[in-house]
Amino acid sequence: MTPPVTLDDIRDAAARLAGVAHRTPVVRSRTLDELVGAEVLLKCENLQRIGAFKFRGAYNAASRLSPEQLAKGIAAYSSGNHAQAVALAARELGSSAVILVPEDTPKSKVDATKGYGAEIVTYDRYTGDRVALGEALAADRGLALIPPYEHPHVIAGQGTAALELLEDAGPVDTLVVPVGGGGLIAGSSTAAKAVRPGIRVVGVEPADGDDTKRSLEAGERVSIPVPRTIADGQAASIPGELTFSINRNLVDDIALVSDDGVREAMRFAFERLKLVLEPSGATGLAALMSGQVAASGRVGVIISGGNVSPERFAELIAA
Repeated sequence: MTPPVTLDDIRDAAARLAGVAHRTPVVRSRTLDELVGAEVLLKCENLQRIGAFKFRGAYNAASRLSPEQLAKGIAAYSSGNHAQAVALAARELGSSAVILVPEDTPKSKVDATKGYGAEIVTYDRYTGDRVALGEALAADRGLALIPPYEHPHVIAGQGTAALELLEDAGPVDTLVVPVGGGGLIAGSSTAAKAVRPGIRVVGVEPADGDDTKRSLEAGERVSIPVPRTIADGQAASIPGELTFSINRNLVDDIALVSDDGVREAMRFAFERLKLVLEPSGATGLAALMSGQVAASGRVGVIISGGNVSPERFAELIAA
């Protein structure tokens, strides 16, 4: 049976993204290597357009819409980064976007999304069903819906980050990837296992948002209460159906990190690497620094985003 996303799909996405998305740098630190006892390679998607990896998947999916669909516009639902990604992709393609976001989405992410020209509609993440609300919004307005992870073109686009890492950094023994809905790790594991079959892929979730870990252990999708964590981009309550069908076959393990561990990783990245990371973007680094991922050989880490306001960043690293 052909998998829903293949290496060819990811390579095709890479061709579409060439000259549109940034080929983000891979950053090294001798201090970090000594700290964790491995050669660490950080794929800095905090330096991607809109400040996160999400632009890859959003643009790959949006660029495949028909001229008629683009003329009508695009809808999406998001905790923040996918919102900005779809808004920018729509602008790049001459379309428009309407984005459903939680009422408590960080203001910096909402303002950035509006800045790319999108219309914002809000809902309560703790009582509302964003999928049902997003689908209704798209149907009511006749818009093409691009979900944040439950879409093969979105997953293929996200996989280009790992593909670039392996092309630019060479062989990697372990790949560490943050997990929210599972799109980034689904695309990353698809690319990594195809290019380097022996690679170990480890996902990282907030300790209070361990829906994917529980699901992999149970062999089926498990729902949890909406997690309350500083890693707002990973506040998923259940893995995606499509993403889980991929991740259950390709992901080797899931590590959990505390909010305090995330803060420490953010502080280290700022002080030693001169990188600003949002909490969700720092969870992979936090897992290494806290010993939740056994590190040896060459370890690739996807730093998934850096969208955090100066005020919130200062508050978090001072805690």
